[in-house]
Amino acid sequence: MTTPAPRKRIAVTAGDPGGVGPELLARAIARRANGEGDNLVVFAAEDELRRGFEQADLRESMDELLAADGVEVRPLSDFPSTPVGEVHGDSGRWALTALRAALDAIECQDADALVFGPLNKASLHASGMQEYDEMRWFEGQMQTESEVSELNASAGLWTSRVTSHVPLRAVADLITEERIIAVTRLLSEQMSAAGYTNPKLAVCALNPHGGENGSFGTEEIDIIAPAVKAAAAQGLNVEGPFPADTLFVTAKRRGYQGIVTMFHDQGQLALKAMGFAGGVTVEAGLGIAIATPAHGTAFDIVGTGQADTASMFNALDIAGRLTDAS
Repeated sequence: MTTPAPRKRIAVTAGDPGGVGPELLARAIARRANGEGDNLVVFAAEDELRRGFEQADLRESMDELLAADGVEVRPLSDFPSTPVGEVHGDSGRWALTALRAALDAIECQDADALVFGPLNKASLHASGMQEYDEMRWFEGQMQTESEVSELNASAGLWTSRVTSHVPLRAVADLITEERIIAVTRLLSEQMSAAGYTNPKLAVCALNPHGGENGSFGTEEIDIIAPAVKAAAAQGLNVEGPFPADTLFVTAKRRGYQGIVTMFHDQGQLALKAMGFAGGVTVEAGLGIAIATPAHGTAFDIVGTGQADTASMFNALDIAGRLTDAS
């Protein structure tokens, strides 16, 4: 008889307390209490949990669910009394406080991976965060010197980004052979950890129609194609560059399981059109498995019961699978 693998311990936070994160956290706890998924180590304040369970219409079951096997609460204090559905610096500050507590637990080996609810960058910046996004914040907190990249997974397709949260006018100057190779390798490694065998990857061109032999830019000739060739020579199962507009349409038919994009919206627009509800963002290259729903705080539907749990549950499942590669 095969002994089942021990459940992972996923540190989980609600993200921005003014968004749908508290409700998603409550529903994730209810899911685990019903025997599904890995064990949860919850970093939240009592008032934050109460808010989430009320929004999820689970208030009467809150105490029972929090006491269930596989659910451990690490209570946090000084929860801010900020309004829901709005940008607020205190909300951003609280979200970072909870994330820091979760990282501390992982460093002490009290948890194996981290999943956090949606964050709001305006709230984070209003709190005083200097980094332009949470990936760079994690990078600073963990003092990593390795290449990092946000990955996305949705509808059976994964993507990575050579550049991310930067102005579009800066993209071309930030694309290098070294960065493309590193991001391609990171995507392959993370997909392998998630269960793909030698994942087949494609690389997007930067310019319209792939530059048409230099007619609309030479990045494909000078940088991207040499990077793809070098990555393939290093053993990665990768091809390209291909024009982005047709690549996403034909990716599955051509057997591609992951796509390396050159900038944020090149991949996000296509991926979210293909399957927005269940999308997951992976903060890759940090040495631990970190995942979050690919959607935002959804201030406009907070408390309406319309928050979709698919992305949160998928993030928990992917984080559990990625722990073996971290």
